[in-house]
Amino acid sequence: MDQPAPYREGLPPRPPGPPEGEQHFTGSETVRDLVIGTADGLTVPFALAAGLSGAVASNGLIVTAGLAEIAAGCVAMGLGGYLAARTDAQHFQAERKREEAETHTYPEREKWEVSAILHRYGLRGETLARATEAIAADRRRWVDFMMRFELELSEPAAGRALRSATTIGGAYVAGGLIPLSPYFVFTETRPALLVSCAMTGLALLVFGWLKATVTGLPPLASAMQTLAVGGAAAAVAFAVARLVGG
Repeated sequence: MDQPAPYREGLPPRPPGPPEGEQHFTGSETVRDLVIGTADGLTVPFALAAGLSGAVASNGLIVTAGLAEIAAGCVAMGLGGYLAARTDAQHFQAERKREEAETHTYPEREKWEVSAILHRYGLRGETLARATEAIAADRRRWVDFMMRFELELSEPAAGRALRSATTIGGAYVAGGLIPLSPYFVFTETRPALLVSCAMTGLALLVFGWLKATVTGLPPLASAMQTLAVGGAAAAVAFAVARLVGG
């Protein structure tokens, strides 16, 4: 990624690299939201529908309860994602204001902290002193450095909270409709339950495979891991639903 113009001053030309450029995955937050929403959407409605299958004989009732759960889960999960992202943004801003105040009130101590960080990366003597003064010469760059290397905080992207809520909520709905859809088609609960189990397992496998493709992880291992984790969560939820409903 290119640096802002003030940071490029005096920097030598960038050496040539791979023709296609450096490839790095940068959508980890979106993938995390998709994983949270889809995984819960697949397992919780499945467990509810499966648990009700042994307690009621009407697929219509199961569909009604499932849709109500999907709606409630979408709102709850989306709101949770929104509040979590908002909290991250507020925490970052509060810490940045505190760091800015400290560079004004205790500049020498903050410079020492810069030196301590650079020292861990191998800088010594005159090189260390010059690097510390260069960073402290620009207050915005100074605070950026402390946020990144002392506090290990990155500024959340603008609009992150709304995107997180939308992604998690939408993924929950999409995931929840998969195990519930057989109950729309079949009139008897047992065939609907069997098809729902198969569809949910297949969806977990495909989801794990796609997640690995996006993030660069081994696809087969990721698919099996997602199936195992999602299956275990669904089994526990199913057992609880059957126990309570039973």
